[in-house]
Amino acid sequence: MIPLPKTINENDDSVRVLIADSHFLITESLKFILQNENKFIVSGIVVEKEELIVALTREYFSLLIIDPSFIELSGFSELGDIKKGFPDLQILVITNSLNKSELHDLNGLGITNIILKTAGREEIFEAVSATLKGKKYYSNDLLDLLFESSEKKKSGEETGQLTTSEIEIVRLISEGLTTKEIASRRVISFHTVISHRKNIFRKLGVSSVSELIMYAIRAGWINTIEYYI
Repeated sequence: MIPLPKTINENDDSVRVLIADSHFLITESLKFILQNENKFIVSGIVVEKEELIVALTREYFSLLIIDPSFIELSGFSELGDIKKGFPDLQILVITNSLNKSELHDLNGLGITNIILKTAGREEIFEAVSATLKGKKYYSNDLLDLLFESSEKKKSGEETGQLTTSEIEIVRLISEGLTTKEIASRRVISFHTVISHRKNIFRKLGVSSVSELIMYAIRAGWINTIEYYI
């Protein structure tokens, strides 16, 4: 059983944050962004599991921002143990990617605040705010994974390779929209669209827009007549 840390000073209304991630640019960026707001104090950064447990035991933190894959947890169950051992600690997972199975595993452990590292400043603060209030928060792509239908398209091909958002971006690409225009249409950041494009090309094994569009036509995601007109 993990020992409980000291209680917080009731007169201190600041949010004490612990960041657990061995990715230097991520930890320093998060620290800079958060501490520019007077409300937050990043009082710890750890890069290993052992450091994480020691920090949580010795000091009170309101919020843990963690990428489990970058501090070598043996499994998500260890994150569940931390949640049980420190019931007053709010946990926000920030990660490069998750598959549907991993997402459901985290949800089963009560970890319901998860964002991607492609998140912009506004989304980070939205996620942090929801986490501190005990409300669920997921990046849009992760919501797609949670609620993605297992139904097949009329063409008979499965679309499970791509998320709903990725398929929509394929359609926008086929319409000739630029990355900036897609970002504006989807109300997401330019860099998020870039990340989507890379993931789409990788998942489908295509190397050009023309190959992507032909794949989308065969899959029934876009109408052939609409494309050629």
